[in-house]
Amino acid sequence: MTKHDATFLRHFSMIIAGLMVFTVFLILFANYIYAGFTAAESADGPSERQVAQMAKVDERLTPIGGVYAGETGRAAMLAAAEAARAAAASKVAYGGTLDGSVIYGNLCGACHNAGVGGAPKMEMAAWNARIAQGMDVMVRHAIEGFQGDGGIMPARGGNPSLTDEQITVTVQYMVDTLQ
Repeated sequence: MTKHDATFLRHFSMIIAGLMVFTVFLILFANYIYAGFTAAESADGPSERQVAQMAKVDERLTPIGGVYAGETGRAAMLAAAEAARAAAASKVAYGGTLDGSVIYGNLCGACHNAGVGGAPKMEMAAWNARIAQGMDVMVRHAIEGFQGDGGIMPARGGNPSLTDEQITVTVQYMVDTLQ
């Protein structure tokens, strides 16, 4: 072994030893930091803070959309739609009131008073053709939504928590107001 090789091996060994010491330091430092962030669960379960943190993480990890393929995908899509419908049904709009004037004043009037988006204003001339179609058609268009030459009627007036009964009484209120 030459003097040059011995010098290289000594320097290489010092570098390896230094890296090992640095690694041990990093491990100890990481353990010190980690110990400050972990809180032991009590016998009662996780603390309120931990539950809130877990809820935030779950919310961030929730997928934005879904991919449905084949028959199992179709079943999953139908189940998701039913769950959304049930969730919307549990939150009835305007306290479940069946007073058409209240619903019209809070929701429908925003478009129908000013004719926004092609909505027919509350004038008999704008409603004659619609009334001629019958209440069933007008209620169905209000529930399902409708897009015609004159404009767009969003489904349930844009409020999915309206019940069919609420929509029916509101359409009836609007027709009665015109006559």
